[in-house]
Amino acid sequence: MRILHTSDWHLGRSFHREGMLTHQAAYVDHLLDVVEREQVDLVVVAGDIYDRALPQVDAVRLADETLARLAASRAQVVLTSGNHDSAQRLGFSSRLIDAAGVFIRTDAGTVGTPVLLGDEHGDVAVYGIPYLDPDAVREPWGLPARSHEAALDEAMRRVRADLGGRGKSTRSIVLAHAFVAGAQPSESERDISVGGVSLVPTSTFTGVDYTALGHLHGRHTLTDAVRYSGSPLAYSFSEADQRKGSWLVEMGANGLSTAEFVEAPVPRPLARLRGTLADLLEDRSLKAHQGAWVQATLTDVVRPLQAMEQLRARFPHTLVIAFEPVGASAPSVPLARPQGRSDHDIALDFVAELRGAAATDDESALLQAACDACCEDPEADVLVSAAGTEGLW
Repeated sequence: MRILHTSDWHLGRSFHREGMLTHQAAYVDHLLDVVEREQVDLVVVAGDIYDRALPQVDAVRLADETLARLAASRAQVVLTSGNHDSAQRLGFSSRLIDAAGVFIRTDAGTVGTPVLLGDEHGDVAVYGIPYLDPDAVREPWGLPARSHEAALDEAMRRVRADLGGRGKSTRSIVLAHAFVAGAQPSESERDISVGGVSLVPTSTFTGVDYTALGHLHGRHTLTDAVRYSGSPLAYSFSEADQRKGSWLVEMGANGLSTAEFVEAPVPRPLARLRGTLADLLEDRSLKAHQGAWVQATLTDVVRPLQAMEQLRARFPHTLVIAFEPVGASAPSVPLARPQGRSDHDIALDFVAELRGAAATDDESALLQAACDACCEDPEADVLVSAAGTEGLW
């Protein structure tokens, strides 16, 4: 049996306010192409189909189209809900959809009941474990602790109990959405820690032929049989160097045979650039990044004016800009109101210290207007400051 392991589609997600739906649709085209080209028998999607519990209409439309295309393909599908999904919404009508060969597993109560598939070597039991909120399952499952480890231990106990009642020739696949020890998170995953604890040991999945993990957005091989596919697209600049795609897994007569990573297309690359504004604008070696989404960190001692506009003239898709002046100390903020000085004077000092250059006349006027707008009496700023009282600070 040939299995394609993917996860964390996050349909409907944006990237620093840039829409990703077109790129996500391109990934779906790639996915269907891999299914046909590689003769895939089963696609497993380990959670976070959507980016939010109440997904936007266009994201729902793309998910519907994707599942319909997969149902019409040569492959069957098992997918589970992640911490971004609404289990109730994603699982709606799942019993009817089963008939199409698309098995949606979002109910924690069914984790010990597999989707039973088969090939020339016999049965393959696929256990879909949705994201398990420890608070939601602790009481009904009688868990000894409020943790992800306790929840997944109980889920796997149920899996093993069912698997133990089947023939020894039955091979097994588990889908789980969790943070498993040994993997490195990215900046784009939502924290799922409970009481500061979110890690689950790889030993939790011992005895399973293949564990398809979701939640972390980078691909990871924790053991030969325990892997993260990662997200198909980069969702933060911390993922700029990651290779995105899915695992193509071969299940032989005795369990896992091979696992090969199939890279996904990159609709728009990511680039993290660092240097002075002049360097970034003039360095010819950076030409390759002109079509990329760019995160720029400027190291100019004096903060350049209109830096974003200048960067976008060369790098049209610059999304994030940060300032880390070389050799500059962090700007200091007074702990108490300086006596005898107006709010406007203090604001001007702050701008000068932060930027390394004084405010322009226009900026000074704008700051004065802002200070005046905060006072019921425009004259109060000067008068109260001169009196040496706390005033309207």
